[in-house]
Amino acid sequence: MSKLPFPYVTIAADEAGNTKNIASVGEAALWLIEHWSQKGSDKFEAAKRACLDALDGKMTCTDCREAFIEAAKEAGIYITHQRL
Repeated sequence: MSKLPFPYVTIAADEAGNTKNIASVGEAALWLIEHWSQKGSDKFEAAKRACLDALDGKMTCTDCREAFIEAAKEAGIYITHQRL
């Protein structure tokens, strides 16, 4: 899977307070599929679609990153992100 890097987004990885830096479209896609706790919301679905579109070259990495940030905020796991 192509990584397609972007400036990192820091999210809460678990309830123990561990964090995870997501730094590519590939990492965002895997995190959404494997670890997301609130699947099915509109913003989750938009972020998942954005990852697939970015991997297919139909969307920019920046737009994908923004969709991931919005989904993380909605899920209550967003912490911060590296400024563009």
